Amino acid sequence: MEKHYSKKIKEKALELGFCHVGIAKADFLEKEQQLLKKWLKNGFHGKMQYMENHFEKRVDPRELVPGAKSIVSVAMNYYTKEQHSADKAQGKISRYAWGDDYHDVMKERLKEFLAFICTLNEDISGRVFVDSAPIMDKVWAVRSGIGWLGKHNTVISRDHGSWMFLGEVVVNCELDYDEPIGDHCGTCTRCIDACPTDAIVDPYIIDANKCIAYLTIELKPQFDIPKDLASKMDNWIFGCDICQDVCPWNNKFSQETEEERFMPRPHNINPNLEELSTITQEEFSKNHRKSPIKRTKRAGLLRNIDAVTGNEKS
Repeated sequence: MEKHYSKKIKEKALELGFCHVGIAKADFLEKEQQLLKKWLKNGFHGKMQYMENHFEKRVDPRELVPGAKSIVSVAMNYYTKEQHSADKAQGKISRYAWGDDYHDVMKERLKEFLAFICTLNEDISGRVFVDSAPIMDKVWAVRSGIGWLGKHNTVISRDHGSWMFLGEVVVNCELDYDEPIGDHCGTCTRCIDACPTDAIVDPYIIDANKCIAYLTIELKPQFDIPKDLASKMDNWIFGCDICQDVCPWNNKFSQETEEERFMPRPHNINPNLEELSTITQEEFSKNHRKSPIKRTKRAGLLRNIDAVTGNEKS
């Protein structure tokens, strides 16, 4: 295989609307293996049992994609200028979920990207991934030089902050590999200090059991949100952006996305909690078709609303 394909691959990624692209060698993640084992042993994954599955594939992409030699990581900017309200009558929904589901948008674009890569040489083959398989997106984004891992455990780039979706194309050819750019968080601890539930237990380590995003999205509707954490949720009913909102890199370098499908749906911007608490299944299905919010289901959304409004009344 020819390494000179790398330049064409990167040019195509930017042409397709990705804001960053980088390439890393598909290899065993020795350091990350130890960190993941420790994280799981501490129970920081909460009720996300799936994180325990396919461990070998998570730490070695060659186990996930036989013949894998290179991982092309990409990022897509989703930032929009609208802001969350401080009005206690209104709920807060994470910025990433204001528009269409990024899984759909990214996967569609990545399939087109892989199809292009395969035209470079008939022997090239690969697979695309968007947060839906045992592959460590953040690790590969860092290894490929897209950004560094912030203390809030989210990848930060010098050009777009952390408002980015990540995806990968894993291919069976050797390419020119990029170098990591290093950690630029310095001594800053604003994300750690701002987390109302102390979910960032150490720099770069999140205890999902305390994380508002986990509690309002990943925690299944049949489970209640602990009252001591619900009292600190500050009207977040789907996800949480606090640690990203306070990040200096986001405050300085956020750029509005050009992807129309990430533009906010009006009903997702600061919804009235009382009105939203009466939403029917039909309305929920209509409003959140092709939206990340469908993931929590109507029952989960209502549970989240009950948690924040219950605190307000207490």
